[in-house]
Amino acid sequence: MAKLRVGIDVGGTFTDFTVLDDTTGEMTHFKVSSTPHDPSEAIGNGLGGLAERGFAPAEVVHFGHGTTVATNMVIERRGGKTGLLTTAGFADVLDIGRQTRPDLFDMTARKPDPLVSRALRLEARGRLGPQGEEIEPLNEADVLAAAAAFKAAGVEAVAIGFLHSYRNPAHERRAATLMAEALPGVFISLSSDVLPEFREYERFSTTVMNAFLMPRMDSYLNRFMERARGAGLGSHPWTIHSNGGLMSTTTARAFPVRTCLSGPAAGVVGSAIVGTAAGFPDVITFDVGGTSTDVALISGGRPAYSSDRDVAGYAIRCPMVDVSVIGAGGGSIAWLDDAGALKVGPQSAAAVPGPAAYGRGGVEATITDANIVLHRLNPVALLDGTMPVDEAAAIRVVGALAETIGRGLEETAWGIIRIAVANMARAIRAVSMDKGHDLKSFALMSFGGAGPLHSSLVAEETG
Repeated sequence: MAKLRVGIDVGGTFTDFTVLDDTTGEMTHFKVSSTPHDPSEAIGNGLGGLAERGFAPAEVVHFGHGTTVATNMVIERRGGKTGLLTTAGFADVLDIGRQTRPDLFDMTARKPDPLVSRALRLEARGRLGPQGEEIEPLNEADVLAAAAAFKAAGVEAVAIGFLHSYRNPAHERRAATLMAEALPGVFISLSSDVLPEFREYERFSTTVMNAFLMPRMDSYLNRFMERARGAGLGSHPWTIHSNGGLMSTTTARAFPVRTCLSGPAAGVVGSAIVGTAAGFPDVITFDVGGTSTDVALISGGRPAYSSDRDVAGYAIRCPMVDVSVIGAGGGSIAWLDDAGALKVGPQSAAAVPGPAAYGRGGVEATITDANIVLHRLNPVALLDGTMPVDEAAAIRVVGALAETIGRGLEETAWGIIRIAVANMARAIRAVSMDKGHDLKSFALMSFGGAGPLHSSLVAEETG
């Protein structure tokens, strides 16, 4: 009986499947189109494709699942309606944040609105000291009043973050018990569970994002598990942690914030293993998908790690592979700024409507359309001939852009690619040269649907 290991990467445009037969060592790869309305649907379609390719789902002994579903929910603000219960006087911590600016001289820069509106950030009296000692008992009447307000507002998830709860979670746990009794079915996330560390802003922000993600992630994982069982899968699925490890779907439900870099982290950890085995322990990973480009630095066979980053402008803190993500993928849209200059991304056509050449209703020029116009991609069909390409549509949308800027068709297509490559090269410099590393001592490892397609140009751009 064969023993199969299956890995899935749920991306914005395609969902990738890799099947390894432990008995023969044979490896098979295939893609299905992602389904943004329900990412589990694409997984179900791919699991159905296992049997079509001669694999028996019952023979699967390992099923790993990397995803950017959580990140996309935050970017698109598609999480559950969330409330925050905090210590009296601390409801504005999310607004105050830190005094750092992403661009010191950009006078138009503004922070995204908090994931919890001010009206749903409620306070409860009670106070713990810095050693966890109780200074003032928790006011349970305040907690119940907040629960009533959350219920009236139709809140789906509640984040609870009290001062110094990382030293003593008693007040948070009591508040959670009262909330659960008053709000059955509502998801509850405690800062003492999510991030038991000092610094209120990062702890509250991470906990709020966790609560924000819980309702949708829970329903996604439910459908995912149903499709896995329906396909006769012989193994319990695992989800990739942002630090490159594995966690159960139960843990992913409770702490979805830990999956924000799930897919990219898996690629980096795999690259470290493959690079070391091939004799290249120092590697820059270059992963280009349909929506984004993910780059990371591996030195001495070990990826760099970080505990602080922001996701769509929101601060989170948890152990994760240090990956730099920019909005430059095959589906990234070419557009003109206010001055008429050509730009590429971060907006993406994603899987639906996708690049115009995919024939799903896309009407804007993308990197993929530019590559098809120049025949750098097959202008007839992709994915081993299973996905037809509409070359005329690609020519039409790139041609419209060319007419607007007064350039030729091929010149405009090449300009789109060169701008995208410059953005990709800038991301590579950010994780290497900007941190004191000499790029000449690193190998470039490209993967993802569009990584190898652009790697030689990126290598040239970075010198």
